[in-house]
Amino acid sequence: MGMSDYVAQLRASVGHDLLLVPAAVARIQDDGGRLLLLRRSDGDNLWGFPGGAIEPGEGARQAVRREVREEIGLDVEPLRLIGVYSDPDYVFRYPNGDRVQPLGIFFDCRVLGGKIEPDQEEVLEAGYFGPGELPPMRPCCVAKACDAFAYDGRPFVR
Repeated sequence: MGMSDYVAQLRASVGHDLLLVPAAVARIQDDGGRLLLLRRSDGDNLWGFPGGAIEPGEGARQAVRREVREEIGLDVEPLRLIGVYSDPDYVFRYPNGDRVQPLGIFFDCRVLGGKIEPDQEEVLEAGYFGPGELPPMRPCCVAKACDAFAYDGRPFVR
């Protein structure tokens, strides 16, 4: 799906300048506790968690359900808040020059149904990874992965 209409409208006004973008993100684990990560198609060949921007008129729980379904075909239920990630150190630049500071709301999610099928537009592949086998990720996703493995029911704020 790529950039939402809402973000495209903002980009038409601000160009490549920094945008604060609220996002909903899913922790999905297999029976062995490994994390489901996605290799994105945005040109940097990095992996990250399922999820994406919260659209106007949508709540974070709705957004994480929609994003996971769109990106990889799974139906999920967000159960608990793992953390909120907004540190300015997480700012990144897309290959097209757009700068983003994500404000990520990270949920522990349970899979209700569906089959993992990357959409091949935003997501090229998906896989499960344990703590010692994480692929290359942006700093915000590294923080989320560390927190996802350490989560004990108390949310993190980073």
